[in-house]
Amino acid sequence: MMKILEIYQEGLHVLLTLKVENPSLLTDYYSYLDFAKKLLTECDTEVVGETFHIFDNDSFTSAIILKESHLCIHTWPEFQQLTLDLLLCNYYNDNTEKVQKISSKLLEYFEAEIIKEHKILR
Repeated sequence: MMKILEIYQEGLHVLLTLKVENPSLLTDYYSYLDFAKKLLTECDTEVVGETFHIFDNDSFTSAIILKESHLCIHTWPEFQQLTLDLLLCNYYNDNTEKVQKISSKLLEYFEAEIIKEHKILR
């Protein structure tokens, strides 16, 4: 029998468009992946899958699938920009602090400034 939850914890979904000064950070997929996976482990999330594509100009798109949801990124070195999509949901716990920490650490990694930011509770 399925357990019915009495309290529903919304997940924080963060969508960011970022500007970077160093476009080489947007073309080094393997360094990004190494950093992201260490960060996700440090933040006690569970990676259950990943996929990526590296384009002709070395920009990349990546989706790291988490037990708690996902971290997706797409880079545009020609515009010195990237988009980031992070959602951690967990019906039993509030993961807001984890999302904020992961977002903050990714901002630091890319040495980025926020162009657009959307935060959605869902």
